[in-house]
Amino acid sequence: MIQINYNPDVLSCLANLSNDEVFTPPKLANDILDLLPVKLWQNPDAKFLDPVSKSGVFLREIAKRLMVGLEPKIPDKQERINHILKNQLFGIAITELTALLSRRTVYCSKTANSQYSVCTLFDDEQGNILYKSIQHTWKNGKCTFCGANEDVYSRDKALETYAYNFIHTDKPQKLFNMKFDVIVGNPPYQLDTGGSGRQAKPIYQLFVNQAKKLNPKYLIMIMPARWYSGGMGLDDFRKEMLNDKRIKELVDFKSSKDVFPGVDIAGGICYFLWDKDYEGDCNCTTISKDKNVTLARPLNEFSIFIRESDSVSIIRKVLNKNSKFLNERVSPIKPFGMPTNYVPKDEGVPCWFIQKIGLKYASQDDVTDSGSLIDRWKVLIPKAPIAGQTDFSKPIRIYHDRNAFISKPGECCTESWIVANSFKTEDEALSFKTYLFTKTVRFLILQTVISQDINKKNFQFVPDLDKYEGTYTDEVLIKEWGITQQEWEFINSRIKAVNDIENESADE
Repeated sequence: MIQINYNPDVLSCLANLSNDEVFTPPKLANDILDLLPVKLWQNPDAKFLDPVSKSGVFLREIAKRLMVGLEPKIPDKQERINHILKNQLFGIAITELTALLSRRTVYCSKTANSQYSVCTLFDDEQGNILYKSIQHTWKNGKCTFCGANEDVYSRDKALETYAYNFIHTDKPQKLFNMKFDVIVGNPPYQLDTGGSGRQAKPIYQLFVNQAKKLNPKYLIMIMPARWYSGGMGLDDFRKEMLNDKRIKELVDFKSSKDVFPGVDIAGGICYFLWDKDYEGDCNCTTISKDKNVTLARPLNEFSIFIRESDSVSIIRKVLNKNSKFLNERVSPIKPFGMPTNYVPKDEGVPCWFIQKIGLKYASQDDVTDSGSLIDRWKVLIPKAPIAGQTDFSKPIRIYHDRNAFISKPGECCTESWIVANSFKTEDEALSFKTYLFTKTVRFLILQTVISQDINKKNFQFVPDLDKYEGTYTDEVLIKEWGITQQEWEFINSRIKAVNDIENESADE
């Protein structure tokens, strides 16, 4: 009998710290490092920094490549190891635990100066993988560096503060006092803002911006794809990223589980290569289970990033054929001034609440109507129409008869709903509803959607027709907008039919 021994890479077996602090699998680390030029691995003077080291996987895989590339210049193995680990590889751990883990991965010892360390040149325990427990800097209840909530993150010094070293300084260059050729990492994604129902605050953009201040030759970082459409404090970051011609590669995964097994991050994950000396279009690669698509295109062609290259030609056609779009007609969130948790009243203005409550009443004094909507026929749509679906590589269920409906004149709604459009007559509202339910329109909405919530900006590619009458079908719209059969097949593959959605809901 032949016995086969399998020795798994321990770094591929680690449990993640959380959905926000995710260990990078070795395969992904190597796919990312493959974006860098081969000549880097042959350069004994090149310096590499992982400013958010968790497992040490990036530094380890870089070391492996340098060990091969530098062999002709530094033939002695121990001398080569010492040179690489002492002079070329640097890291900043995100916690004390990950500092120990990273040193164990890179130096084969949790202390750099141990007798077991593969590098014999370090005099201190940290080596080139630094960690220092620091506190947030509070002002008006918020951290001036990361925006953390003082009520949540002001804690005993013995506990983890989540005040990450790399972004809690105005002068990151002083952390190592040297110039780096490559900065690469997978930063923490968000911080809890505290309080019931509040969304977490994204912080990954702070690591990207801080890394750019160091002006490396190359910068690569992994982060959630939610920045594509902005919001949650990401609007300025989105604009800066889209207008940065130095972003040479952008690799997009519509499902985070294709990158991090078992980790579900709404909207997917991406990583990018920023090259200081590059200026031009970006090679955008979208990866899903069934195919990979790459297209060189300017990131700032549209006000948000369109993640699927197959969608670009469709959007271009629609924009060229139309001049008015529904983002100018859709109401803001909280169209009548009442939050989702507004308590129904026994009498007053008829008001639509979340679906499990339905039509109840709101106090006249609590209802505002700045958009002059209340006396019109309204098409109400949910603020979170794809709640529960985080894998965008699958066909999306969005608007259908079980979650979008017509509200009569005199009725209002809470923040659970937004007004997609309003009309003088019921016939116009019914006609608009057929327009909204076409796969083509829902596809155009989907191009701007990264998370479960939707607002008026997500309708920026949907034409606002001069009038709404009769029944709209996909056949009518694709002919009107010049969409080809191949483009229609792509649209059809991305959106679930209204009837399919209703049948699923009935079965449930």
